[in-house]
Amino acid sequence: MVKRTALYLIPVWFLSQGVSYSQSIADDYRRADSLAAITASKVYYSNIRPSWIGTTGYLFYENYTPEGTEYIIINAVNKSRRQAFDQKKFAASFESATGRKAEPGKLPIRNITFSERLGSFAFNYEDYNWICNLKDYRIVRRDRVTERGRTGIYDWSFRDELANPPVVSPDKKWTAFIRDFNVWIRSNDDRKEYQLSYDGGTGEYYSSYIRWSPDSKKLISCRVKPPEHHIVHYIESSPADQLQPKHYSFEYPKPGDAVPQLYPQLFDITAKKQIEVDKTQIQNQYSINNLIWSKNSRYFTFEFNKRGHQVYQVIRIDGETGESKVIINETSTTFIDYSGKKYRHDIEASSEIIWASERDGWNHLYLYDSETGTVKQQITEGSWVVREVTDVDDTNRQIVFEASGIEPGDPYYINYYRINFDGTGLEKLTDGNGTHEASFSPDRKFFVDTWSRVDSPPITVLRNASDGSQIMVLEKADISKLIETGIRLPEPFVAKGRDGETDIWGIIIRPVNFDPAKRYPVIEYIYAGPHSSFVPKSFRPFYGEMHQLAELGFIIVQIDGMGTSNRSKAFHNVCWKNLKDAGFPDRILWLKAAAEKYPYMDLSRVGIYGGSAGGQNAAGAVLFHPDFYKVAVAACGCHDNRMDKIWWNEQWMGWPVGEEYAQSSNVVNAWRLKGKLLLINGELDDNVDPASTEQMVNALIKAGKEFEYVFVPGARHISNGGTYGTRKRRDFFVKHLLGVDPPDWNIVEK
Repeated sequence: MVKRTALYLIPVWFLSQGVSYSQSIADDYRRADSLAAITASKVYYSNIRPSWIGTTGYLFYENYTPEGTEYIIINAVNKSRRQAFDQKKFAASFESATGRKAEPGKLPIRNITFSERLGSFAFNYEDYNWICNLKDYRIVRRDRVTERGRTGIYDWSFRDELANPPVVSPDKKWTAFIRDFNVWIRSNDDRKEYQLSYDGGTGEYYSSYIRWSPDSKKLISCRVKPPEHHIVHYIESSPADQLQPKHYSFEYPKPGDAVPQLYPQLFDITAKKQIEVDKTQIQNQYSINNLIWSKNSRYFTFEFNKRGHQVYQVIRIDGETGESKVIINETSTTFIDYSGKKYRHDIEASSEIIWASERDGWNHLYLYDSETGTVKQQITEGSWVVREVTDVDDTNRQIVFEASGIEPGDPYYINYYRINFDGTGLEKLTDGNGTHEASFSPDRKFFVDTWSRVDSPPITVLRNASDGSQIMVLEKADISKLIETGIRLPEPFVAKGRDGETDIWGIIIRPVNFDPAKRYPVIEYIYAGPHSSFVPKSFRPFYGEMHQLAELGFIIVQIDGMGTSNRSKAFHNVCWKNLKDAGFPDRILWLKAAAEKYPYMDLSRVGIYGGSAGGQNAAGAVLFHPDFYKVAVAACGCHDNRMDKIWWNEQWMGWPVGEEYAQSSNVVNAWRLKGKLLLINGELDDNVDPASTEQMVNALIKAGKEFEYVFVPGARHISNGGTYGTRKRRDFFVKHLLGVDPPDWNIVEK
């Protein structure tokens, strides 16, 4: 494999060997690969990440400037700004304490946390916590930093319901546990044990994830009917620590597989008896979640997600009788986006629940009476989307939330708003043309607001949380040095979708040496997963592979078509049982509109690439729309939704598994291939079963199709194909869209 530094040798080396290879394409490869380094550290007063200092009204942040990093403290109350500490004194003390020389503007410290009195701050350096006393700048090393371990392995298995340790009651008098598949309790005073259930066994047992009532008089355990496990097997062909291959296996439930059935049951500790809870209304479940006792121990609630995701309920169980009552009944003729839009906030004092729903066609908030199960008030409404709830003030009965689509322009831009529980008093808290990100102080009196667009750098201000009024400007990003590099910022572009009415939004990226007199092939980066929207909305100095690919002589685009999230329910519903659609009718119209405005976009040469769900989409482009998309590179794709993880695919493709799965399958439709296709996948992909790509390869071979395939030993879920896959993708587009031979990497000097 060629090291990245070898690319800088390409132009001279190729010329010296007399290879029939243009100087310009060699320069393009070199420029593409050096773009990340060229654009690095060229944006100042940006990327502000405020850290509020307790409830003092002070906030701290790091600020990258032309002279290096400075550390700032803001007093939100009196609107003052100052240096957080003397960086020269700190650097000198740091050298004495660590033996390492440090420049004041390039301090090698991270995770700075100030004490509330601002007399000292903690920081991390070389896996240790350190404290700096600002009275004398004395620095002391403390305990080792506890890093959260990562295995790098996805875990799609169902929870082992027998794996939890015994659970002690809130009053510490009892310990509940599972023995011989049944519920037992033990007195912590006299150690006497009592069996509470008698019907548990190997085929249907009680869960060890036991939940005590706050008064310690009741407990809940679910009777569990476990499924048969779906195991996926892997062979690592080339392990680093031995010659012979290794075998691995993981639990990996797929669409149509059985899932655990959990039936909550109630137990009375005083009477030492089980109170039966009706399970007939929670049959055919996908999941039972969020078992929560009320604070007064009168009842508990849980959420029932019915298989197929068209019924989602909140069910309330009486703590004395075990009687069940549905208090929220969410239904849909397509799907309920429980994985992306569910929101619930219980207000026990007033017997209310704030709940998110798309029942009127847009994601909005509703106020429920949790006793009667009736809707008291639709809190938000209109042709726009509640994106997230930031804060709920139960006392003043107000909600702060993020929303998009209220303001004119790009409907994905996020702003912050406040509204009363009764739906009155909607107030915008942020201002500025772009998408906003806010950080609220712990006392909710102030917040830091940063907004930007892909074509406009960030501005960060301090605001009053009461009305959104601006207190002071903290920073305005300076991108002048970035612009001097020649890099071109993405251009937002909008065109009408398939219905002739709906706006479809995307971006266009051009190369540094862009010449409007030339004709450029177009490459679309696609990820059409229905769980979100994906076109960038905030500023970045460098958009990675999209910018790098552009340097090879392409126009790069990214688009959010119908079937993706964060618009109306109708916009989203296009994906239901129809993932092969991937918004292609909208994408093609968008590209045609862009090419009409910009004739240098050559739509006779259109390529597409993506990874994971985007890999499925990219391959689908040359199967279902081969007259438009001519070249595709698909990495670690889910090429048949029956082969992928259960939750994601049943969420959008439905259950039971029907003929729609085959209709959307790239494997089943491999015979349709026209144009050029490169498939890439990792040997140990634990996100998307690698057999999905291998079955695609098999189907293409059986159909007699020409294609290319890169199999990466030892790699997991590599949505870009890794270093080697990235190179192959670039070469594939250069060869088949530009009609130019890429470098012969076998003769490039390492």
